[in-house]
Amino acid sequence: MNEEEEKQKIRDVISGWMAASADGDTERVLSLMAEDVIFLMPGRPAMRREAFAAGSNASKGQVRFEGTPDIQEIHISGNFAFCWTQLSLKIIPLQGGTPMNRAGPILTVFRKGPDGRWLLFRDANMLTPT
Repeated sequence: MNEEEEKQKIRDVISGWMAASADGDTERVLSLMAEDVIFLMPGRPAMRREAFAAGSNASKGQVRFEGTPDIQEIHISGNFAFCWTQLSLKIIPLQGGTPMNRAGPILTVFRKGPDGRWLLFRDANMLTPT
């Protein structure tokens, strides 16, 4: 597979993530990340897969996520790739209330598995309120 096809597979992971998040489909989101994934966010300790799943399940039925990713660059080196994305995110309470808007850059590292799928491996999320 050539590099452009591999980059498209990474774009597909990102769009699949956004669609699954909007649908509240935690299991599908989890299928797009490595077992040893780590999320980094300002002012918070590193978050691993189990904490991500718990947080996602706790918010199920409480909020809906609407996000617009603007991929700035993807670079691939062997079985690793990194992607810089500018993300706009709206978190909408389902029981009423004011939506929360967040925006900012995200730096994501993907790792290619033995099955050829790209999985989210590390994610530095620098979204701030807008």
